[in-house]
Amino acid sequence: MSVRDMVEKDYYAALGVPKDASAADIKKAYRKLARELHPDKNPGDAKAEARFKEVSEAYDVLSDESRRREYDEARALFAAGGRPGGFTGGRPGGFGAPGGFGAPGSAYGGSPNLNFEDLLGGAGGGGLGGFFDMFQRSSPGRGPRRGGDIEAEVTIPFEKSLTGLEASVRLPGAATCTTCEGSGARPGTAPRTCPTCRGLGVVSRSQGGFALSEPCRDCLGKGTMIDHPCPDCRGTGRREREQRIRIPPGVSDGQRLRVRGRGTPGERGGPAGDLEVTVHVLRHPIFDREGSNLTITLPVTITEAALGASVRVPTLDGAPLTVKVPAGTSSGRRLRARGRGVPMSGGGHGDLIVTLEVTVPKPADLSPRARTALLEFAQAHPEDPRAPLMERMEAGE
Repeated sequence: MSVRDMVEKDYYAALGVPKDASAADIKKAYRKLARELHPDKNPGDAKAEARFKEVSEAYDVLSDESRRREYDEARALFAAGGRPGGFTGGRPGGFGAPGGFGAPGSAYGGSPNLNFEDLLGGAGGGGLGGFFDMFQRSSPGRGPRRGGDIEAEVTIPFEKSLTGLEASVRLPGAATCTTCEGSGARPGTAPRTCPTCRGLGVVSRSQGGFALSEPCRDCLGKGTMIDHPCPDCRGTGRREREQRIRIPPGVSDGQRLRVRGRGTPGERGGPAGDLEVTVHVLRHPIFDREGSNLTITLPVTITEAALGASVRVPTLDGAPLTVKVPAGTSSGRRLRARGRGVPMSGGGHGDLIVTLEVTVPKPADLSPRARTALLEFAQAHPEDPRAPLMERMEAGE
């Protein structure tokens, strides 16, 4: 994260959260926006893709405690230079004032003649970048720093959630654009130094005896301008990349997989962050899941339920399974086939749960002979299944 990024980009506004938002609120806001803006849900929508990259970059900074602290401190320090009482010359608390920046014994100076023009590139001042370098060296955590985590999503078929697979995950803005080599400019061209701020990214003006500074409006604080943006990355210098990951057997819908070291590269020799992938499993037209168990609803006829039968049950591996329907089975009865369910992380498989559903033929589907047979059955086996209920009501139970 460059100094200009700190000055130019409002990551809190990008995520739509206040500056005092908790880590949980920031994560919640990011996940909501990431789902809405993900390229898979907005194919061909350049605006949604650019917004998705902006949201991802904001979360990358604000989700890391040390990076967020540096970002907040740098923006607060820069903001102080944009109003009276901040980076001023001769005002209380300003440069050269007692206790202010540049005052004798302060952390950033020692010369009573230091003023804001020195910061902008005066003799020996080193420019604003030199000042921020001084600020960054004095802040904690300037050694090796771990890269940020990247969140992504992948959708897989139901069958593959049981067998496992290798899937490609799209990581927008996670790699340097190879077309422009990160410059953001069309090949054969190059960014030019902003003539307004002369590459500083900020402009200053005098007002009432003190200096005011603000991000350059022409280059938006970048210090450079791109006349011919790269057609592939649209001037960002970053492009999405695909990451192949292994999805284990038995993964469930909504499960989050963490792949160590596949996130944003670390800084100053620090380790890379992690890739966190949310897996979405498509629904199956026949099967469903209950934890590690597969479930299926199996229709059986009145005759099969009454007299018992051996019936075939479809399976995901293509080989039908034969189960025995006990005589006198009622609708809703569950049969269990051991070990024919979902693979479990600790080894073994869950079960296949077969729920029997007794089907009743529609009158229009009954032939005259079938109708006659049903009437004969009713006469041969008279019964009133509601009689026990009536008896219990009459008994006052």
